[in-house]
Amino acid sequence: MVIKNINLEIVCGITSTLPDTDKPEIAFAGKSNVGKSSLINALMNRKSYARTSATPGKTQTINFYNINEELYLVDLPGYGYAKVSEKEKAQWGKLIERYLHNSKQLKAVFLLIDIRHEPSANDKMMYHWIVEQGFQPVIIATKLDKLKRSQVQKHIKMLRTGLKLVPGTKIIPFSSVTKQGRDEIWELAETEYLFHEETDSIE
Repeated sequence: MVIKNINLEIVCGITSTLPDTDKPEIAFAGKSNVGKSSLINALMNRKSYARTSATPGKTQTINFYNINEELYLVDLPGYGYAKVSEKEKAQWGKLIERYLHNSKQLKAVFLLIDIRHEPSANDKMMYHWIVEQGFQPVIIATKLDKLKRSQVQKHIKMLRTGLKLVPGTKIIPFSSVTKQGRDEIWELAETEYLFHEETDSIE
């Protein structure tokens, strides 16, 4: 994907009406310190377009990034941040649920999981919930640069087992430092989810 122009076009909060867009959407979910903004910046080939923060839990809205007037990258609120009130967590959960359930243009969901650790209870819940919504999420295993190369396959197996992934689920290791995995994510998105009539709908 050659990035020609980017526009943060739509921002939806808890009380917002979700947009009915005319372009394919690819959504990114993950807990609040997993590196989601860094991944989206890497995909957009920008250093700081999506806001990164030392304080997890900053993304409290659904952000729609218009890429080349061809598609939207959709940044979902981070989940599982301990310092957010239970009421706020519930509201963000309902916002995400509303989006995943109602978007007519959503083609794929990428779920970010920290490759270094066993999946958390929140990770497991989010994965199974996305599956229940009718999607087969692609797992992006972030913070790859924090592992030795010899550890990678062991940790991928740990994620596959810990999440009880549906057979055939793709796992893409990713590093925001080296950008490893960036091209693979775009290639997968373009070949399987975007710009092909036969994959225009996911039931």
